[in-house]
Amino acid sequence: QLQASGGGLVQPGGSLRLSCVASTDAEIPLDYYAIGWFRKAPGKEREGVSCISVSDGSTYYADSVKGRFPVSGDIAKNTVYLQMNNLKPSDTGIYYCASEWGHGSNCPKPWDRLSWYDDWGQGTQVTVSS
Repeated sequence: QLQASGGGLVQPGGSLRLSCVASTDAEIPLDYYAIGWFRKAPGKEREGVSCISVSDGSTYYADSVKGRFPVSGDIAKNTVYLQMNNLKPSDTGIYYCASEWGHGSNCPKPWDRLSWYDDWGQGTQVTVSS
C-alpha cells in the first residue's frame, strides 16, 4: 500500500514536498520496484509527472516539470519524495504515487503509461494560487 502526503495551498513560485510512503506490512524494500508520480488536474486526464527507480537512481520527468520537480528515494524510510519548486497554477491537481512491479526495479517504458502501474495510493491535493 502507498500513501501520498504533503499537499496544500501555495502561492505561485512557492515549493512543496510530497512524500509517498510504502507500507512496511509487505516487508518488500522500496528498491524492488519503481515509483511513479501522476497528477489529475480539473477537467483533464491523469498524467505522468515522474518515475524513479530507487535501486539505481534513474529518473524520468514530464517536460512540464523537468528541472523543477526533482524526485528522490530513501530506502531506509521506504519513502519517495517529489520536491516541487517554482510552482505554477498549472501544477494544481491531485497528486498520486503508484508502484510498478513488472519491470524489475526499473521504470517501465513508456514510464507514464498508467496501465503499467499496479498499486495506487490515495492522492494529495496541491493548489497553486495567489
